[in-house]
Amino acid sequence: MATPDAHLPRQVPIDGYGRWSFHFAGMASEGSILALPSGIHAWAARVPADVDAAALAPVIVQSAGIELLLIGTGPDPWPVPDALRWRLRDVGISVDAMPTRAAASTYNVLLAEGRAVAAALLALP
Repeated sequence: MATPDAHLPRQVPIDGYGRWSFHFAGMASEGSILALPSGIHAWAARVPADVDAAALAPVIVQSAGIELLLIGTGPDPWPVPDALRWRLRDVGISVDAMPTRAAASTYNVLLAEGRAVAAALLALP
């Protein structure tokens, strides 16, 4: 598994994903990732229950460059808890959660359109 501070220092599309990994910029990263304006970062979250304000602290810190956060929830849908939705809204970020495959695809489209998008993607088992 990648170290918690491992990152690619630029925002790039997600080229693929597989069993517990993501592919981007000719590289592979094991485990979940945060795709932020500052780049692609390893993320310790493994299941939706791990996704809370503390786990998304890097998103909140970079909120000035993010209008929409997509949360890839693994293989299944997951409703964003109201407290987390409001915490993100407090810093100007809208949030949408969907299975990881859909979140990665949507992230790529919005990134290509030049939108201020970020993604918190749980790795698929």
